[in-house]
Amino acid sequence: MSKPSKQADPAADPSVALFKSIGLSQAKAQEAAKSPKSSAILRDIIESNPLVSSGKLDEKQAGLVVALAGALAKSQGVGHAERDFVISKIVENKLKSVDQVTAAVKYIETHNLPIDESDFDSECGVGFSITPTELYDHVNRYVASNANAVTGWANLGAVIAALKSVPELRWANPLEVKSAVEKYFTDTFGAKEVAKPKPKGKEPKKEAKPAAAQGKSSEPALEDAVSTRKSVFEEGFLGSLHKPGENPQANPRHREAHLAATGGNVWTRFPPEPNGYLHIGHSKAIFVNFGYAAYHNGKCYLRYDDTNPEKEEAKYFESILEMVRWLGFEPWKITYSSDYFAQLYDLAVELIKRDKAYVCHCSQEEIKADRESLAEFEAMKNGKYKPKEANLRMKQDLNDPNPQMWDLTAYRVLDTPHHRTGDKWKIYPTYDFTHCLVDSFENISHSLCTTEFIASRQSYEWLCDAVDVYRPRQSEYGRLNLEGTIMSKRKILALVNGGYVSGWDDPRLYTLIALRRRGVPPGAIISFVSGLGVSTAASNIETSRFEQSVRQYLEGSAPRLLMVLRPLKVTIENLPEDCLRMVEKPLHPKVPGLGTSTVPLTRHIYIEADDFRLQDSKDYFRLAPGKTVGLFGVPNTVTYVSHKTDPATGEVLEVVVKLDNEGAPKKPKAFIQWVAEHAPTGSPVRVDETRIFHRLFKSDRPTGDVADLAPNSLEIVKGAMIEVGFWGLAKRSMINARREAASRTEQAAKDNGTTETRPGDDTPHATSEQLVGKECVRFQGLRVAYFALDRDARVACLDEPEEVEPSKKQGDYLVLNRIVSLKEDSGKAA
Repeated sequence: MSKPSKQADPAADPSVALFKSIGLSQAKAQEAAKSPKSSAILRDIIESNPLVSSGKLDEKQAGLVVALAGALAKSQGVGHAERDFVISKIVENKLKSVDQVTAAVKYIETHNLPIDESDFDSECGVGFSITPTELYDHVNRYVASNANAVTGWANLGAVIAALKSVPELRWANPLEVKSAVEKYFTDTFGAKEVAKPKPKGKEPKKEAKPAAAQGKSSEPALEDAVSTRKSVFEEGFLGSLHKPGENPQANPRHREAHLAATGGNVWTRFPPEPNGYLHIGHSKAIFVNFGYAAYHNGKCYLRYDDTNPEKEEAKYFESILEMVRWLGFEPWKITYSSDYFAQLYDLAVELIKRDKAYVCHCSQEEIKADRESLAEFEAMKNGKYKPKEANLRMKQDLNDPNPQMWDLTAYRVLDTPHHRTGDKWKIYPTYDFTHCLVDSFENISHSLCTTEFIASRQSYEWLCDAVDVYRPRQSEYGRLNLEGTIMSKRKILALVNGGYVSGWDDPRLYTLIALRRRGVPPGAIISFVSGLGVSTAASNIETSRFEQSVRQYLEGSAPRLLMVLRPLKVTIENLPEDCLRMVEKPLHPKVPGLGTSTVPLTRHIYIEADDFRLQDSKDYFRLAPGKTVGLFGVPNTVTYVSHKTDPATGEVLEVVVKLDNEGAPKKPKAFIQWVAEHAPTGSPVRVDETRIFHRLFKSDRPTGDVADLAPNSLEIVKGAMIEVGFWGLAKRSMINARREAASRTEQAAKDNGTTETRPGDDTPHATSEQLVGKECVRFQGLRVAYFALDRDARVACLDEPEEVEPSKKQGDYLVLNRIVSLKEDSGKAA
């Protein structure tokens, strides 16, 4: 047998190495090198333009240069000078999207130097900006001119599509357009009801239920996304996927056996490594895999890729299942790559017998012959070698241009007990060997992964064919990244160990456990991910867009309570000391189903300190000397009378007003929130800590360097006050959460059996407790922000019997997390 040649260096491909030098990732550089024409233009750009070759481009700018090369490959007659003009606009961050770059190429095709920059900027959307108010006005005008055609939420998609074609909105952010339309529809038609899946004629009933239907999630965004979002699951990347059984097979019998096992249905899997906590990027993978299967009435495994015992811990196994379920999905089965260790070993032996694998001793120049490889592999399994002394390599093609075909390692020696198999194995299969074969064992119809695995598809298919098993089809979509944060497990661990954050669930992070603790509803995350769509392009999203999506979700679902963050005492002088008026107010003005709360109005109340100032102005409508304002829920206005200050500091300590009782109630220009002082009813509810989270990093593309940490990213406010209706809301929220959790978990047991444990095994399983936490208590502090209870809070009434009236108890300690701020134009004039 001829000796395998020395493994080549992936950087030896000159095009890929050159493309990486401008800021592209390995996967994007390889993708850019695939097209001969555009890659030739890209090479010329790098070699001739110092702005590109300087190494100062960020990844987004480098991607836009690649897009420019692709657009130039399709254009006619564009000179170097015009091309360099567009590059300068990219480097200056004036062209920020592929759409703008494409428009720029079209412009320079028909315009010679010198370019009229004003005209260029106008045609290519440079400097375009539009406020939420302006977008809302566009929606208002469009609906007004099409009143007969727009009658309710059924017309939402048509209105969004129509507005995207309006010339003035050519460069508007599509998500912001969508948000403006949804806000207008909410204001006009009320909150959107959860859509029901459309009946599919007389098709036979499928055995598997959509994941969202298993347990009837109360998250409307989840059911909407899984059941009715045609644009996500029937169009674009996911809509173009093959049908079950259409993936080619080297041996036709594998297709027949696969279809017999699956019944021709969609089978997918979510295969995380249990070596860390999931982050916001994983929510897209969960949505894509579980959602795609659910939409097609298929099945989705949760499969732990547990092939590296050196980094795996039990807490990660538990947390992964908890986050999948928290997001609203129920695994059809929970499996492990380690379930298949024996089968994988047998196939590795078969690979050696087929002359497609060999044992490699990295310290030796000579490679053993195949007959020796069988014995050596057995010796590896039996513990003869220490880590790195021997590996089993697949015999692929060292001359292939794809580095993923350069004799990848199939097995390595690890001297570490396994979480589930103990000391049974001394060797463990690699991801490259395991993933495709376990996909095959589990009859996966659609192996969905992110684009960094594009190059792995060739070795994935090679190995399945090499051992003659069913070959699933791998399809790659763009991953989700949030700017302004980090997702690297190594970098987050460094922050945790350094004490810069309180843990993996610190609400300033974007791990899923941190977002949950902060109070972000799982439905808001699903709504955000589904709204971005699924394509082969990576989604690099600003955190402000994520927060806007969360804000929009909460706007129509979160109850509203009177709250003052920084209280200022107000005395209503014309009310007697023993005055008590009970005011009933809705918990949401547009969602009657949320109910009402009743709060006291007394002589002494508290308002937000920012709602009073001594210096008046024409554009200031809140309380000031000479001003009249309304109190939310109170029919009569109050008018300033006087105020008291601290002689030493000049700080306002108290404001005196009078309640206007004479004649018909006046309509004030502004309403302000308030809470009353009334000990018999427990008012106000005093908050011990209100935690407000700001950006953890100063830069948009943080590396995790502690020097980049933003100062004062955690702000703690003590002494905030909430209306007494908080106690009833908190208790109802927990009761409802527990009921839903019990119902879902019971349904999961009936459908999938994922609530059962194996005898003597600590396999994670579904429990009601996974779905219930203090963060279930969410509300909008009226005109302040959206809040949720933190896990550090102690609230006795949450655990009391349902019939017991909720109230503050001895030892209670209230800690609130700000989920997200309110919109700036909430009627609070500066």
